[in-house]
Amino acid sequence: MEQLKCCVLIPTYNNHKTLQNVLEGVLEYTKSIIVVNDGATDSTREILEGFPEVKQIHLPENKGKGNALKVGFKKALELGYEFAITIDSDGQHFPEDITVFLDALEAESTKNVLYIGSRNMNQDDVPGSSSFGNKFSNFWFWFETGIRLKDTQSGYRLYPLKEIGKLKLYTPKFELEIEVIVKAAWNGTLVKNIPVQISYDDEERVSHFRKVPDFARISVLNTWFVLVALFWIKPRDLYRKFRKKGIRKFLKEDVLHSGDSPKKKALSIALGVLIGLSPIWGFHTVTVIALAVLFKLNKVIAFAFSNVSFPPFIPFILYASLKLGALITGEELVLSSDEMTENLGFITHLKTYIIGSISLAIVAASLFAIIAYFVLKIFESKKIAINNG
Repeated sequence: MEQLKCCVLIPTYNNHKTLQNVLEGVLEYTKSIIVVNDGATDSTREILEGFPEVKQIHLPENKGKGNALKVGFKKALELGYEFAITIDSDGQHFPEDITVFLDALEAESTKNVLYIGSRNMNQDDVPGSSSFGNKFSNFWFWFETGIRLKDTQSGYRLYPLKEIGKLKLYTPKFELEIEVIVKAAWNGTLVKNIPVQISYDDEERVSHFRKVPDFARISVLNTWFVLVALFWIKPRDLYRKFRKKGIRKFLKEDVLHSGDSPKKKALSIALGVLIGLSPIWGFHTVTVIALAVLFKLNKVIAFAFSNVSFPPFIPFILYASLKLGALITGEELVLSSDEMTENLGFITHLKTYIIGSISLAIVAASLFAIIAYFVLKIFESKKIAINNG
């Protein structure tokens, strides 16, 4: 703990049944402890009076776990610590796992790392709601950062304090634990899981997580992060790769993805064409990137081909959609070029347009996929033949 300049940070609120045991357990490993009493109204203050060796911060009123963590981070930095291991005061974490974090940090190649204790969510005593909530959180963290984790909700963590100090953190309650790992990952911090033990003792453990309001707050935060990821973080990362690699290397590795199979590239093209010709004007970009991420396709190729409906071709696409829609529905359709380009007469045939547009998108996407697959397969075969001499 001393060599790594690490402390243990314990935010607590009305956990008088378990707080003393938690503190006694942690003291077996270190005296570098900071407890943030988040305005507790039980006997927390009296319990802490029995631990004068522990650094204590008493907040006048309860403002939430996120606020307590931010106060603790700030105090830890002021005291000269570089890392903080956070442990909940409800007794679900095992103090002996402190050594697991320290061993991992000592062996890590970078010290710009944030560890999240990965719990065994398949234990018999794990509530079903906790397991579902964790899977839900894991999915959105992956969507927002591209990092796959088994557990994103555990409060047993090791934080790199200097890196966390660079982040602008706004949320005050449980959602801060999501905010901090997403923003840290976006900022270049390595975020990863390490295995820890977990205990759910219903008789002693008191959770202050309110399922409806706190889940709603986390959902709103994830919605915002998804938008930021799609419109800022992912384009930013692509631009940084372009600047770092140069146009030739960038095109080869990130656009063409020379390692991707012809099937994956063809499906990426098909997705781009399908979305680009679909009648969801204004939402093509966000939809195609979201689906490319979801289905693990080539995002750059999919995005490029989604621009098949760029301005010069829009009138032709609208006309083809209407004609195909009329053919399918049997509707008699007569439109002049003026109605198409100036008066937007196709709006009066909206049903026909939507049916035709979706049909055109499916047909075009299928054709592009088939042609692209065979062309890419031929190029792959020639490349293999050349490499084999």
